[in-house]
Order: sequence, then C-alpha cells, then structure tokens
Amino acid sequence: MVTTDRRQFSTLAALAGVTSAAHRELLAEFVDPPSTIGMEQVRVACTLVNELRQADAAVGANELCDVAVQVHSRLLSWAANARYSREVGDALQSALADLAVEAAWLAIDSERRATARPYLNEAITRARIADDPQVEVRALTHLALLMREAQPIESLHCAEAALRTSAGWATPRLRSLLHLRRAHTFAVLNDASGYERAMAKARHELDRGPHDDDQGFVHFVNNQEVQGIRGLSYLCLGQPGRAADAFRVVTTDPSPAHRRNQLLYSVHLIDATRQQGDVNQAARMALDALPAVSMLRSQRVARHLAGVRANLGRLERPTAAVQQFTRAYDQQVTR
Repeated sequence: MVTTDRRQFSTLAALAGVTSAAHRELLAEFVDPPSTIGMEQVRVACTLVNELRQADAAVGANELCDVAVQVHSRLLSWAANARYSREVGDALQSALADLAVEAAWLAIDSERRATARPYLNEAITRARIADDPQVEVRALTHLALLMREAQPIESLHCAEAALRTSAGWATPRLRSLLHLRRAHTFAVLNDASGYERAMAKARHELDRGPHDDDQGFVHFVNNQEVQGIRGLSYLCLGQPGRAADAFRVVTTDPSPAHRRNQLLYSVHLIDATRQQGDVNQAARMALDALPAVSMLRSQRVARHLAGVRANLGRLERPTAAVQQFTRAYDQQVTR
C-alpha cells in the first residue's frame, strides 16, 4: 500500500500538477519501485524539478528541501532496481543530476549548507557520465554560490569553469548569472576593480535580452537581481549608501514571481540603512518586514533578519523604534 508524508503533500498541494498520480508515486513513502522505467517516468521527475524551482522562488525552500531529497532518494531506488534502455539510462542520469542540483539549492536557502556540497559533487559526476554539460554548469553555478564566503578563490574557479564549459552554447542570461557570481565574489575579496569589470560584463549580457534556450534556473536573472547583487557587493566593499540605493531599486520595482528574493533584498536594505547610522528608520523598516519574513519559508532570509535584530539589540541606548521592533521580533520568534 502507498502511504505518503502528509506534511510534504500539504506543501506540494499548492503546486499545480504536483498531486498527479505520477508525482504521488515519486513522493510515496512506501512503494515498490517499478520493474521497468520509460522515458515518460523520467520526464515526470523533470517536471517536478521545475515545479519545485517555481515554488521556491515564491515561498522559500524550508519544506521543499525535504521533498527534493525524498524524490532524489526515490529516483535512486528506481535506477538501482528497475530495467531500462541505454537511452532512458542516460536521461535518468541527467534527471538525477538535476534533482541533486535542485536539492542542493534548496538546502542552501533553508540554511543546510553542509548538505548541499555532496549533492553538487554528485550532480557534476552524473552530468559527466551522461555527457550533459548543461546540468554540469548548473551544478558549478550553485557551487560558486555555496563557496563564496568561506572559499572565495574556489568560488571564482567554479564560475570560470562554468563559463568555459558553456562556451559556444550559453545564452546571454546564463553568462550574465555567471558574471554576477564572479562580481559578488570579487567584492568578498575586496577587489573593487575586479567587481566592476565582472559587473559590467553581467549587465552587458543581460541587456542582450532573453533567449528561447534559456534554462529554467536562470529566469530570476533580471534587472532586479543585478541591482541586488550590486547592493550585496557594495556592502562587502564597505559602501552601505551605494548598497542601499541598489536595494531600493529591487524593492520599488519588485518581480512578482521572485517574492523570496524581493524579501531577501528588503532585509539587506534594512541592514544597509542601519550601517549608514539611521537605526530608527532601520527599525521601522524591520518592523514592517517582520510579518512577511515570518510567513516566508526561507531560513536564509530569516537568518539575515535575525542578524538585523542582533545588531540593533547591541545598541547601548536603544531608541523607542528599536525597542518596538526588538520586542515584536522576540515575540514572533518565541511563538
């Protein structure tokens, strides 16, 4: 008999098509793997990856990460126990690699960063086995993000490897994303000239517009994302005023399909405002953002707001606005 984790299905119920019979088989807790796998079953797994990606952009990754891990485990079981043709086997390797990349990204957003690295390593290996450079580039792109803070030089190497691997077929939007990865990492390294050069390349590529061959994972790369990375980079370079200007572009011209990123950059705007010395305005903005961030299922965004709370809480003489925010935040956290 097929039984399913209710919490996972309650999360997935909001996603169009996820509760189909085919998806339910992938998400079942106890079910025998099929004796044979065809291309249609592989395609079902790929459509689920796309739906997880869209849901993550809207609501965050906390529960979706568990779903991706379960689906990946289920597909591994299918691959180990079922029969399939060589063509299906190659597609299955690519699907497993794509699921691993998605699980890694969802782990990053849900602040399970240690979980992400093994999935990305697996994805690169499977992409090589399947001779699928597109999945390999996706994995390298996420690896560059994962390693940026702790190993920035390695992060640059990953982004540059992705540029080399995708040479000849990368769309402008993909190249823009890879240059954005480089730009932010140069800022982490306090290399302002390197940041400026990479950012100029990213903007140049984005200005070339969308392409029919754009992969699903680059659809968030737009002017708002460029401004967001500018803001993050200026924070790294010790320029909170310029960072705040960039974040305001994101928050005043939001992209409805990418609500999580909008809230992330809103929280960074609050911190940039605090770093400029306007703690009252930062506290008022943080109080306004608290309900939306609390409802979002992104531990990464929650962590950044917690950082704002910690920094405002260190003030020797907190103002009334600061006290109002810290009380509201503490009440929300202890619920």
